[in-house]
Amino acid sequence: MDPFLRHSGRIAVVPDDDIDTDRIIPARFLTRISRFGYGELLFADVRGPEFPLDQPEAKEASILITGTNFGCGSSREHAVWALQQAGFRAVIARRDADSPGYSDIFRQNSSNCGLLLIELNADDHARLPRAQGDEILIDLPAQSVKWADGSATFEINAATKAALVEGLDLIGTTLQFADAIDAFETRPTFTPAAAS
Repeated sequence: MDPFLRHSGRIAVVPDDDIDTDRIIPARFLTRISRFGYGELLFADVRGPEFPLDQPEAKEASILITGTNFGCGSSREHAVWALQQAGFRAVIARRDADSPGYSDIFRQNSSNCGLLLIELNADDHARLPRAQGDEILIDLPAQSVKWADGSATFEINAATKAALVEGLDLIGTTLQFADAIDAFETRPTFTPAAAS
């Protein structure tokens, strides 16, 4: 994975709450045997001239702004792949008192695949730019989001942050311990004495 330190990009705003994974990538596309080719299928069943991602200003957006409880529904890494292959590096959702920004499974899949998820409280989220194509700067080490006339900070799990900053997926994280794993595998094994 590419390390994520700072990213300046255009925004696309899909403001709905409770966008489930079947809306992000419809289930009928999950039978493919390749991990690639999902970007053009992002939101396939709701695309059209009026859909926010189809507005000319949202072209080449790399930061998606959405409502609360994004990625709810069934577990599928394909939803993360579709977002990434469509060019998105980060998603910014709203966290309410009674609703998280993201579902737990989508959050873990995103972490595993290197998609940065940012949760902002309702007040900070309301201050974000709303015009398709506006620019935002995300500084992951500083845990901040900045735009022309404002900024906000966000919380993130320390292990997730470290993996994203270092560009490590689950295999890369495991390989950091390659020497210890090799030493464990080469040590003598205990064999119980045979019963007499």
